[in-house]
Amino acid sequence: MSGHSHWAGIKHQKGLNDAKRAAVFTKYGRNIIVAASHGGGNPDTNYSLKIAIDAARSVNMPKDNIDRAIKRGTGELKDGNIIEELMYEAYGPGQVALLIETATDNKNRTVSEVKSILTKGNGKFVPTGSVSFMFRRVGLITFSLEKYSQDTLEMETLESGADDFFVSGEVFVAVTAIDKLQSVEEYFRKKNLICESATLGYLPSQTATPDEKDIPSLEKLIETLDDHPDVQTVWNNLA
Repeated sequence: MSGHSHWAGIKHQKGLNDAKRAAVFTKYGRNIIVAASHGGGNPDTNYSLKIAIDAARSVNMPKDNIDRAIKRGTGELKDGNIIEELMYEAYGPGQVALLIETATDNKNRTVSEVKSILTKGNGKFVPTGSVSFMFRRVGLITFSLEKYSQDTLEMETLESGADDFFVSGEVFVAVTAIDKLQSVEEYFRKKNLICESATLGYLPSQTATPDEKDIPSLEKLIETLDDHPDVQTVWNNLA
């Protein structure tokens, strides 16, 4: 359950049917728009954009969609509202803390719909700062253990400048300081270890252990939030 975040989502989304593919492309496209609007349209000089493009490619987003999103972000293409990044904080069943990252062109719609999902899923919307102190902002670089051995990845992680690592299922995750994400990812690439994703994210510094009876409703709530087109990632502090 605690692996239910960015890296787990990418692996799952590769197997989506056509009915959901457009919604997935919308999510990844908005990441690209935001990155391009902040740092320009050249991924060679805008690492956030490079990360966003790599993530979009991992779900087979067409090149035309990627190029269009970049142009929207830089202002070359004006065919929609401004995309804003917003973070919402909540408690799920069992008092599990949730950080809900969104990218939206209509914040009033998004906050209303996120609140509705939480209410129906036995969750609770809380003010900014109520749960975010339980998390730390980090860089997360993920590798498939189907491609590389854990021993190799552990050894290189120790040499890379990363702070830590952990394993979630078949995914190896190197944890970095925010300002070292790019240099550590480049270190691995020079060693011919190509990551599945490299992104900024959140890890819990305080964890929650809910009753077993709360786990199914918690999983359903997070899945429903993940399926919302404006929600990018849901982070939790489940132990």
